[in-house]
Amino acid sequence: MAFAQGSRSSLSYIVESTFGTTPVGNFINLPFSTHSLNLTKDRVSGTDIQADRMPRVDRHGNRQVGGDIAVDLRKGDYDPFLEAAMLGAWSTDVLKVGTTPKFFSLEDYAADIDQARVFTGMTVSTMGISLAPNQMVTTTFGMVGKNMTIGQTEKTQTAPSTNAPFDAYSGDIAIGNVASSSAVAIVTALDFSISNSYAPTFVIGDDSAPSLEYGQAVVEGTLSAYFEDASLITRFIDEVESELEVSVDDPTGANPYTFLFPRIKINGAEVGVSGQESRVITLPFVALYDTTETSNLVITRTS
Repeated sequence: MAFAQGSRSSLSYIVESTFGTTPVGNFINLPFSTHSLNLTKDRVSGTDIQADRMPRVDRHGNRQVGGDIAVDLRKGDYDPFLEAAMLGAWSTDVLKVGTTPKFFSLEDYAADIDQARVFTGMTVSTMGISLAPNQMVTTTFGMVGKNMTIGQTEKTQTAPSTNAPFDAYSGDIAIGNVASSSAVAIVTALDFSISNSYAPTFVIGDDSAPSLEYGQAVVEGTLSAYFEDASLITRFIDEVESELEVSVDDPTGANPYTFLFPRIKINGAEVGVSGQESRVITLPFVALYDTTETSNLVITRTS
């Protein structure tokens, strides 16, 4: 008897033109590290009081799908998911926060047992990106969607690119006054996320949502840096609005992606002592709307 192995699994996607409906066409293979996509259902229990204390009714209620997809970020392969996270569209290789949702059908295929789960009406509710020494640029897409079916027909797939993953060495980071940042070499880690707060909108007569609602694009992060002087702490104390820019690349040096936070507010500056090693400042921040860039996060890619 065969059991499904992670090493024989694949993910692929196709962009939907109608929410929750899988269009005709080839799916695109999506490189990934792990995922936790699943269908969940609410439970609806009877409320009758029984003298023997035992319930009689338990039914399935509203259904929704979701989970995380963890990947090593690279050029090209995840551009549609970056668009979904930003509710925007690439324009001359620049992506800003917008108001237009983007939905996918995703297939999770277990090749060794020939089973395919297809998730529909999927979009990126949250996106988290982590940069640190000695690791790839890890990205987690928190997905929310409408429904799931299971069958034995694998979708025809288009292969992904052969681009190498981004790492934390092939890039730069700069911080400074708004519209006036300068490169720094003391940052030990940078984690940031965008949250859209997607949620299903359930109605009477259907156990899956006919649409998804969403909220504000909340962009927050944490910067960790060596305690070298008072400059970063002063930005917190004096409530100085800052600009933060980080670029990442692969070993070719020809495929940079730049993440610009044109206007951030640093909301803390913790400097603990954890031992005899170098002291590190932890700086949580929130990114705010910038009138010049008309966005709180701007992503720029190479052509």
